[in-house]
Parts: sequence; C-alpha cells; structure tokens
Amino acid sequence: MNPNRQRRSLNVDRLTQRRHKPDYWLLLLSVGLLLIGLIVVYAIGPGLSVLKNVSENYYVGKQVIAILLGAVAFAVTAHLPVNTWRHIEKPLIIITASAAVIVRIFGEQVNGAYRWIQVGGLSFQVAELIKFTLLIWLAGFLVNRLKDGSFNDWHKTLKPLLAVFVLLSLVVAVLESDLGSFGVMLAIMASMVFVTGLPLKRVAMVAAVVVAALVLFVASSPYRRDRLNTFLNPAQDCQNEGYQTCQALISVGSGGLFGLGLARSVQAYGYLPQAADDSIFAILAEKFGFVGVSVILLIFGALFARLKMIIEHAPDNYTRLIVTGILAWLSTQLIINVGAMIGLLPLKGITLPFISYGGTSLVFIMAAVGLAFQISRYTTYGVSDYSLNSTQGNNNDNSANRRRFRGAYNPHTSGRR
Repeated sequence: MNPNRQRRSLNVDRLTQRRHKPDYWLLLLSVGLLLIGLIVVYAIGPGLSVLKNVSENYYVGKQVIAILLGAVAFAVTAHLPVNTWRHIEKPLIIITASAAVIVRIFGEQVNGAYRWIQVGGLSFQVAELIKFTLLIWLAGFLVNRLKDGSFNDWHKTLKPLLAVFVLLSLVVAVLESDLGSFGVMLAIMASMVFVTGLPLKRVAMVAAVVVAALVLFVASSPYRRDRLNTFLNPAQDCQNEGYQTCQALISVGSGGLFGLGLARSVQAYGYLPQAADDSIFAILAEKFGFVGVSVILLIFGALFARLKMIIEHAPDNYTRLIVTGILAWLSTQLIINVGAMIGLLPLKGITLPFISYGGTSLVFIMAAVGLAFQISRYTTYGVSDYSLNSTQGNNNDNSANRRRFRGAYNPHTSGRR
C-alpha cells in the first residue's frame, strides 16, 4: 500500500473519532413523544381532576414539572463526560441502596407494596433509580472483566452477576412487589451480558434460573396468581379482578381506525383505572385510533433505530454496553405496557416511556437518553480496532466475538450515515 495513502487513511480514522455534533434526531423524537404525552394528559386532566377532587390543572401541572425535571436530568447527563460515571459508580450504588432501605421503612404502602417515597407533594419511585444504577454498574463491571480476560470465570463474573440477580429479586420483586420493573431490569442485564459475549450454553443456564424464579414469584403470591388468571381469562370476571383488562380492551376497540378525537374520550372519565399513567396507551388508542397509535409506535421505532445506530458506532465497549442497556430498558417497557393494554401480557403497572403521567420514570428515562445523546458525540465512522480484533482468537470464541463486535455492535466501514 502507498505510504502516503496509508497516512491519509489513518488521519481520516483519527478525525472521524473526534467529538462531533450529537444525534439531534434522538432529542427530537424524545421531545415529540413528550409532547404527545403532555397533550393527552392535558385532554383527560379535567375529568381525572373531578374524580380526585383536585384542581382542573392538577395533572397537567405535575406533568409539566416532571418534564422540566426530566429536561434538567437530560442536560446533566448529556454534558457530563461518560467516564465520570465510572468514578461516581460507588457513591451511586450507596445512594441507591440507601433509597431501597428508606422506601421499605418510610415508604408509602399501596396494595401491600412499598415502592414510593413521598417528598413534599412529589413521589419518588426507587425502582427507577435502581434501573439507572444497574445500567452504570453493569457496563463498568463487564468491561473490567473483558479487560482482565476473566469474563467466563465463574467466581469473578458469573457468581457476582448471579448475586446481583438474587438481590434484585429480593428487593424489587419481593419487598417492593414490582415484578414489572424487575422484568425490565432482567432485560437490561440479559441484553448487556449477551452482547458482551457470554457463551450460549451459559445463557441458557441463566435463562432457566430466571424462568424458575419467575414461576416461583408468581406461585408464591395470591395477587400475582390472580393477575395471571385474569390475563388468561380476562372476560371471566370483568366486574372485579378483570375490570382493568376489560376496560382497557374496550378503550382500545372503541377507537376504531381513526379514533374518537382528542376531546371525546369516554374511558378516562372513571371507567379505566390508571388512565393517565399505566393505562395511557389504551387512552391513546381510544383518542387516535389504530392509525394514530401506529404513528406513535413508528416514532418509538425510529427512536430505537437511532439508539441502535449509536450502538453500531459507539467508540468503545463501555459506551456500547450503556446504550445497549438503554435500548433494552425503553423497548422492554414499551412491550410490557402495550402488551398489557391489548391483552397479550398480564398487567404489570409499567409506564409507557415519555408519555405516561408520572415524574420518576420520566426523569430517569430522560437521564438515560441524555447519556446516549452524550455518547453520540463520539461515535466513530472509520475502521475500528474491534473489527480487527474480531478476527483474532481461537474458534471457540467466534460466536461471542460476532455478538460483541459484528453486525449490530460493530462500527460500519462504509462511511458516516
């Protein structure tokens, strides 16, 4: 190869790895979803306010406050250098553990579960902080294991991961009785571990343990057994246990093709429980119809595609794993929420990202998107060392290398897109 051409190629690679403009599409799509949520909360707010005996602007006012707090969280994570999170990882874990203890001692009990801490007139859900902390800790942990070559070591890697799984199950699924959030955390862990290259045999072993644990959680709780029975036979008891499921299906079906219109909701006025938060997708379907919710889901799809593109071009394994966890977080919540509202999944009390009424979830989701936005400033478009390393090593590691470095997780060499 011509030496001058080689030097020019190397210079191009260096230039493409420098800081550049972030992915503004990520921001625009997020703002679009936030506005949709705000408009819908504004539309159904007066009806909900009458039921709760509060002021007419109570719901939309709190949603505006949540969006402003989310904007602050986004601004902080979008401008904080990514490596800073590795330095504050331990304090973040300590804060999260302290919050989990506080919510059990001083938290508000709802349906036998302790999930919220009341701070003034606002409530704080600890599970959202746990998701964010898990994302930061797991990315650093996996990268360290990759660097020292102990990723497949039982004592250094798999045993700590199993301990974290057990701890999360006790705190979130048992003490907080929040199986939905626990499922999201499992999705974050599974996606990040899979992308890192855990052998598929061990993935299958871990999956078997997870399935057994979920069966145990459901079987050990009458409340969860009732929800499972309701899911399997939603029309059997529409006046009691199956009430929310039946009302959600009525709301989705009544929207038809184009919806009833923004100001013509029926189900939000006392019929559908949790109309502004957990059940808001059913309200979207009632107001905007099949066409409207299809457009909203396309916006989510475009957002996920931008996150996937950032994963493809991430400058290193640490940032790649963080964005992988964020994508798993948002997509899993979307699947659980929408699936519950159309009868494909049991009700799990999970919010619809960006759109549902509720401050804590929105703030931490915006913080996570801010992290991805910051990482998008350093995406690479030249030939990466990872693509070169993927061809090295023995044949036993080829499958893991492909997952870690190729396809959706390896920077393209075809130029910037």
